[in-house]
Amino acid sequence: MASTGEDQFNGRWDITVKGENTPRAWWLEVSGAGSENVKGKFVGAPGGQIDDIHTLSIYDSELRFTLDKHYRQVPNQNQHPSPRDPRSSTQKGLYYARLDQGKLKGTFEVEGDPGTYLEWIGVRAPAIADKDDGTWKRGEGVNLFDGKDMAGWSMIGPSHIPWSVKQGMATAGPGAADIVTDRKFWNFVLHVEFRLGVGGTSGIGLRGRYEVQIADDIGRPPSVFSNGAVYGRIAPVINASRDPGEWQTFDIRLVGRQVTVSVNGVRVIDRQTIEGLTPIAIDANEGDPGPILLQGDHGTVEFRKVVLYPLTKTP
Repeated sequence: MASTGEDQFNGRWDITVKGENTPRAWWLEVSGAGSENVKGKFVGAPGGQIDDIHTLSIYDSELRFTLDKHYRQVPNQNQHPSPRDPRSSTQKGLYYARLDQGKLKGTFEVEGDPGTYLEWIGVRAPAIADKDDGTWKRGEGVNLFDGKDMAGWSMIGPSHIPWSVKQGMATAGPGAADIVTDRKFWNFVLHVEFRLGVGGTSGIGLRGRYEVQIADDIGRPPSVFSNGAVYGRIAPVINASRDPGEWQTFDIRLVGRQVTVSVNGVRVIDRQTIEGLTPIAIDANEGDPGPILLQGDHGTVEFRKVVLYPLTKTP
């Protein structure tokens, strides 16, 4: 029988990972705590999807769960496990957490490798009242890329390879750093024009939390990993991709947690609710404005327009 108070672990948690050179946010959902049917879902590194937690328990007021994934044996605790490292193999990740004044205070390490030890703090995902109900007015456009340089953007992540600007295009070659706007935004419409190389992928991080996937996947059935998907969470209703090498457009509308995505003029997601963070997340504070992130480490991608239109509530 479950102990009294275990149900306090239930809910959705936005997690900030401490002590890393690169900002990183995770997400955890726990349900059934306080009963015999406790279960969970997790978004974290190494990530690429929402993981169902098959081994989760509460013992002596401590939440414990494990995941079998391709963690890297990390020699330095400031480095993050990465599934792309050639030394990766399936290992057991150990996650422990206790409640402390309404927050989850937790630790992580790969079993048998104390050098991977990390600490993390989880807060309850906030309720966000904003809905895309037709009462939002589009403001004047903010040009986030002027075709001349990368002013207003900063590199993040382990890569130090910068983006280049030529002939009015911002280009990320293989291995380039992710970049993020210095400014932060709340509700908005984002217009992006991009071009992918063959087999390339990239992504756009909304508020630094929710990724809209960019992928060379013309002709494939839509999925939660398709071009225009909210990565790992919401699939487009149709694949509206163009061939690699052709210019494509995204028009993304975000109000609260409700998102609408049009790909090449075709609405593929219509006012769907994003239930929580995606693996791109660098900012766990879901109730606050956040930056726009462009992913640059998955092949060649070029951008020629990135324009944001803030949305404000009409009287």
